[in-house]
Amino acid sequence: MYSVLIVDDEFLARKLLQDYVKKIPELELAGTAQNAFEAYSFCKEHHVDILLLDIHMPDLNGIELARTLKDVPAVIFTTAYSEYALESYEVAAVDYLLKPIALPRFMQAIERAIAKLKGMETAAPSDSSNPSNLSNSSNISNSSNISNSSTPSNSSNPSNPSTPSFLLVKADYKLYKINFDDLIYIEGQHEYVSFYTKTKRITALYSLKSLEEQLPRDKFIRVHKSYIVSINHISEIEQLSVTVADKKIPIGGSYRENLLERLG
Repeated sequence: MYSVLIVDDEFLARKLLQDYVKKIPELELAGTAQNAFEAYSFCKEHHVDILLLDIHMPDLNGIELARTLKDVPAVIFTTAYSEYALESYEVAAVDYLLKPIALPRFMQAIERAIAKLKGMETAAPSDSSNPSNLSNSSNISNSSNISNSSTPSNSSNPSNPSTPSFLLVKADYKLYKINFDDLIYIEGQHEYVSFYTKTKRITALYSLKSLEEQLPRDKFIRVHKSYIVSINHISEIEQLSVTVADKKIPIGGSYRENLLERLG
């Protein structure tokens, strides 16, 4: 068994990595830390094999922590920022994962960490681990949630139609205001969702189910287990898909009847 310490100042990010660690029999969760100072103290008092380390943290960032540890375990950086990739390899990181982190990519990084711990020669890096060709490109506006809540703030007031309707989405250490009129559709991606607006894509740790319950029913509808769309942006409905702002989105069998009913 290989002991793992998770270091991230975001609750949902820690929770996701804990769930991933539990899925791999070779791993044992040694603990979690909310910042670099907690992690430093933990590593001094406990044995850690694999360090899952966020980079962008207050006061002392993850790369600075990795440099201060005397007995550096196998370090896997987890971050929303691609610009740290080259610097991370200067501290002999095993891998560099960009949020949102998919389970298969996480497992690949763990395999490399275990190989290092066993004294094996590290396998040749794949394209997804190459800092110049990261799997999550810079067009993703963000991917980390700074809130301990699983749902974004909803500033609309159903009892007062004149109140501006928008979501406040916490992601990438920022608060994004997304007007309902600008929101075209939402796509679920594992534990993350992506908000597609007229001008950008914002990815964050949220639950598609909770969004479905919170968004106003007269403006949005779920058409698939992985998609919620803006009713106002629907232009075409086919047997198996709906077109929203020139994007074809699949219609799930259990959602079609409700969609047609809502549209009259």
